Amino acid sequence: MDIKSTTPFSNLFRTSPFKPVQQHMRTVFSCICLLPPLVDALYRKDYGQLQDFAADIIRLESEADEIKHEFRLNMPNTLLLPVDRKDLLSLISDQDSLADTTEEIAKILLYRDMEVPDALKDILDELLEATMNISVATKDMIEQLDELLQVGFRGRENEKVTRMIIGVRSTEHDIDGIMSRTRRTLFEHEKDLDPVTIIFWYKLIELLGSISDQAENVGDRLLLFLSK
Repeated sequence: MDIKSTTPFSNLFRTSPFKPVQQHMRTVFSCICLLPPLVDALYRKDYGQLQDFAADIIRLESEADEIKHEFRLNMPNTLLLPVDRKDLLSLISDQDSLADTTEEIAKILLYRDMEVPDALKDILDELLEATMNISVATKDMIEQLDELLQVGFRGRENEKVTRMIIGVRSTEHDIDGIMSRTRRTLFEHEKDLDPVTIIFWYKLIELLGSISDQAENVGDRLLLFLSK
């Protein structure tokens, strides 16, 4: 008797090897989307709400981890894949790093009462907006994988995704500039902060910048798919 697996991941893999990757990216994106309200709660010094958003981020990061582990466990060795198996595993790891970084930001704000220096708010808003833009673009790229599969990674769909990757790279370059200005602004107001708080703010800025670097890594991974 032919017993068919009824696990969700088996069904996803039967439909497309990219379905679990897309499911994972949607969870990662939901995690990142909580960054603006998390920081807004910090602006308002609403530490109760901040804790709620941080807890949601930690929960979503755990969900993304579970999807990643399930993906690795359930990918059949015999599955005929349109891309290299190792590259597909690396892609979901690249995506997972986005959730990991978001969780690290949330944990810093959860375990340490921080205040946002007034001079930092405008440039921090700019950095957050750019971070969300590149995160949206990264999710949109992953959502195109099924279309790429249908056309054999060729033609207009290939060109469309290539343009999206170029856009992510351009945004990452712009964020590098915002990062430099954010650090400079913090440096100019260090005298108003205690040394430990300064260290944590530099760490938070670095982590926000890491999200754009990791988004670019996802784009580079897709470019590798297209080139093969």
